[in-house]
Amino acid sequence: MIALSSSPAAAPRRQIFVGTAIACAAAASLFGGMLALFLRMRDAGIKANGLWVPKGVVVPMVPVNIMLLSLIPTGVFAQWAVYSAKRDDKQHTGVALALVGMMGLLFINAQAYIYSQMKLPANGGTYNSMFYTLTGVLVAAAIAGVVFSAVTAFRYLGGRTTDREVVSAHALYWYVLSAAYVLLWFVVYVTK
Repeated sequence: MIALSSSPAAAPRRQIFVGTAIACAAAASLFGGMLALFLRMRDAGIKANGLWVPKGVVVPMVPVNIMLLSLIPTGVFAQWAVYSAKRDDKQHTGVALALVGMMGLLFINAQAYIYSQMKLPANGGTYNSMFYTLTGVLVAAAIAGVVFSAVTAFRYLGGRTTDREVVSAHALYWYVLSAAYVLLWFVVYVTK
């Protein structure tokens, strides 16, 4: 009797990474659509009365730019977590994930400071509504990112060291969030 050869190795299962990639694509589509709507409403507002940003509204640019610059080390720390996880270095993975979470909290705090300094009523017109909608969605995504950082840290540091895809998915999430903020920064804060 002739023995059959063994079957090939099973393909790697990357459900968390693929799911995160699909969610990131959906979020990018949502955010792109919201930015397009913001630009359309801005053009209509300027054509109607020559003014888009209400008089007396001053955007504090220092925290806006700090938020932008904080995303550079966030991406570096997220990639550091991936690098360390692939080398089974739990200590550095934990430090990198903690730093990503702290940078996410910095991001949220800076946006809260912007809200407090602008003192813009939410029901004051189209600009106000669109401003809070766009920045609010991004803050909600940043809160979800901080929670994702905590869950990733607990999963990986809790003993699931073979599950490295969650760390890669975590990094992908923060990369997409960073790209979304760069677009928001340019459209909402710079060009106004």
